[in-house]
Amino acid sequence: MATLLIVESPTKAKTLGKFLGKNYKIMASFGHVRDLPKTKLGVDVDKNFEPTYIIPAKAKKVVAQLKKDAKAADEVILATDQDREGESISWHLAQALKLKDPKRIVFHEITKTAIEHALKTPGTIDMNLVNAQQARRILDRIVGYKLSPFLWKKVAKGLSAGRVQSVAVRLVVEKEREIQKFIAVEYWTVEALLRPQILNPKSEILKEFSAFLIKKNGEVIDKLEIKNKAEADQILSALENATYQIEKITKKETKRNPLPPFTTSTLQQSAANKFGFSAKMTMAVAQKLYEQGHITYHRTDSLNLSEMSLVAAKSYITKTFGNNYFKGTAFKAKGNAQEAHEAIRPTFADKNPETAKGELEGAQLKLYTLIWQRFLASQMTPAIFDATSIEISANDFTFGANGQMLKFDGFLKVYPMKFSENEMPTLQEKEILDLRELKSTQHFTEPPARYNEASLIKALEKHGIGRPSTYAPTLSTIQDRHYIEKNDQKRFFPTEMGFIVNDILVANFPQIVDIDFTASMEKELDEIAEGKDTWEKTIRDFYGPFAKNLKEKYEDVPKENLDIKTDKVCPKCQKPMIEKMGRFGRFYACTGFPECKHTESVISGASPQAIKIDITCPKCKTGQIVAKKTRKGKLFYGCDNYPTCDFAAWDKPIGEFCPTCKSILVETKAGKIKCSNKECDFKKE
Repeated sequence: MATLLIVESPTKAKTLGKFLGKNYKIMASFGHVRDLPKTKLGVDVDKNFEPTYIIPAKAKKVVAQLKKDAKAADEVILATDQDREGESISWHLAQALKLKDPKRIVFHEITKTAIEHALKTPGTIDMNLVNAQQARRILDRIVGYKLSPFLWKKVAKGLSAGRVQSVAVRLVVEKEREIQKFIAVEYWTVEALLRPQILNPKSEILKEFSAFLIKKNGEVIDKLEIKNKAEADQILSALENATYQIEKITKKETKRNPLPPFTTSTLQQSAANKFGFSAKMTMAVAQKLYEQGHITYHRTDSLNLSEMSLVAAKSYITKTFGNNYFKGTAFKAKGNAQEAHEAIRPTFADKNPETAKGELEGAQLKLYTLIWQRFLASQMTPAIFDATSIEISANDFTFGANGQMLKFDGFLKVYPMKFSENEMPTLQEKEILDLRELKSTQHFTEPPARYNEASLIKALEKHGIGRPSTYAPTLSTIQDRHYIEKNDQKRFFPTEMGFIVNDILVANFPQIVDIDFTASMEKELDEIAEGKDTWEKTIRDFYGPFAKNLKEKYEDVPKENLDIKTDKVCPKCQKPMIEKMGRFGRFYACTGFPECKHTESVISGASPQAIKIDITCPKCKTGQIVAKKTRKGKLFYGCDNYPTCDFAAWDKPIGEFCPTCKSILVETKAGKIKCSNKECDFKKE
């Protein structure tokens, strides 16, 4: 065998196999082949933070085969992904396989041209990137393993804390507290429905339009200035028999520029807004598209585009839409973006969504279409609008009206966006208008909106918390830990446990959940990746103050008394039952523990007994599914073995299993049957 080429996944190996000849054997490592042990810290804090790496049981068979293949090969090429995680996998492969001089190749896209170029210009493992990833892993391990026992002692066993995850929870908790403190303020608006007195020769009807009160005696009226109905009625009374005359018409041409091509963050945000995809699902679908050769690498914060892709975009745009639709724009990313990388784009500009339908379907086609549209649109001309602004006098008051009409669609030709188009009739200054209706409307100020997937990722990125590869796992982890949940509008709110854990960490370890401190740690990791700092020093600087604070707090930790007395009696031993806080929320427990271990689920806002569904729990195979309500009254379905089994679903399980992924099928509130696995597209017709 001439050359062994190692990648992470079988899909990637299969795609590469289409381009490379028989002289290459392409094997997959199936992700990481070494990691810190699960059962202990695995970091020697007294010996320069030396990590202990092991080969996990699930990777041993793969490593054994790769060792055999490497021994038989003339050369070994490591072709893992181009980011820190990929570089780390290559390094761990070299260590596990005891490779003496492995070649390292990277590519932004899996195409024949890119692969051939990479093979002609191989490099070596970039230890700066490896060290940056290693620093992140060790930092996260120290925080998780050192803080979690503190939470066990303080609250309940099984809880865990994370360096980045805890900051994300804090953002959600603080947003919720803003909402709780919010007091709605009443205000009123005054609206006039007007129309021209003279019929426009070009129009068949006298077109009506709305104008809103904006000034009194030439002074701008603040949004909240009209406080109640009495004040609104005074204005309506003052406008009786008023003449509505156009005082000023302003017309101007406005442009809307196209958005830049996608980065990881903006792709996750757009997929969440347009399709309701979780960040985790978006990344899973993008991973497949990348590995199959449809898009460039999907973990990136760069807005850079290759010269080849720009030439291809120009060719497609001018041939398909005309020269007047092409502009060609270079975008510059903010902060520490890796400009050597590229933004997310299709590998071939001329493979439009219609062409891709033969190869892609479902979620993959949706996401590919979005990426293709955004890339092409980024190189197109701005959309042009004719905007009209009108001021209308009426006694001592001034009303305002605005209109906007699309004049040239530009990039909107391929990337549709919603714009409010309000066509105004043809009007002239000093023209008198007919009043069709004058009315006042009551409003109330609204509380801040809770975060959804898109806005929470945007907030993390804005504050410099995490990097492209961390957004999805961060959001996934804090939901899996039941620190935050989603409501019916797919917006995040903290659970009771989320509030408790956050408040304890803020009170005892403020630096760990400090937004600025976490962002500064990200910058230090970037400096390691650039060779400007060492991973050992970064961890040492962090660990000293952290360990000192932990020791002080841990020596005298009073346990939080979260138990609530109840009128319930244990059906097994007749002792009183209390409501306790556990890892997955509240549950009833017998006070006779440990002699009596009887527990029951807590059902808030429902009847004393959960409604049983005649379905066996798909997770533990012994419990029964019951319908329950959260403390906020939201209906969900869970296992009656809770807290032993934590199975839960918002949609009702139906006792059938998905033919695609074998997960349980559920019935949505709309009556549709779908797979409970968020990453699976199966729907029953």
